[in-house]
Amino acid sequence: MIRYQLRCDADHDFESWFRDSAAYEGQRKKKLVACPVCGSAKVEKAIMAPALGRGTKKFAQDANSAPASAPVETTAAEAPQPVALISEKERELREMLRAVREHVVKNSDYVGDEFATVARQMHEGEVEKRSIYGEASAEEVKSLIEDEIEIHPLPSLPDERN
Repeated sequence: MIRYQLRCDADHDFESWFRDSAAYEGQRKKKLVACPVCGSAKVEKAIMAPALGRGTKKFAQDANSAPASAPVETTAAEAPQPVALISEKERELREMLRAVREHVVKNSDYVGDEFATVARQMHEGEVEKRSIYGEASAEEVKSLIEDEIEIHPLPSLPDERN
């Protein structure tokens, strides 16, 4: 994998990863590489500092002490972590979704696993209607939708699951 620092024709800088330089060129020619800020497909590589090793004595000793074919054990904290690059538009969308979620949580009653039951009771007039949120299985959600009971999923963001 190779990471390129890119710049669109509106001078927005961003990064993206590609399998190799040929993959970048192929995607760029097909206009599949676009600026996350303005959406422009007129993208070129920007000047980028090369990624160099740490150059410390400890790093050199570690590299020389283990043969290339020897497996290296790492702890969970040392293991490479997945990274996602998000555009400013996506960051704004996530913030709006977070605000919606916070509003619902603040202004609704949490009914937990009883969501489907309480929603159905409100729909049938057995209990007073109010804003609620909770959990429901896929089968319960399907049944509520089939019975035309209005429900909406509560947005969940990837960083909330970390």
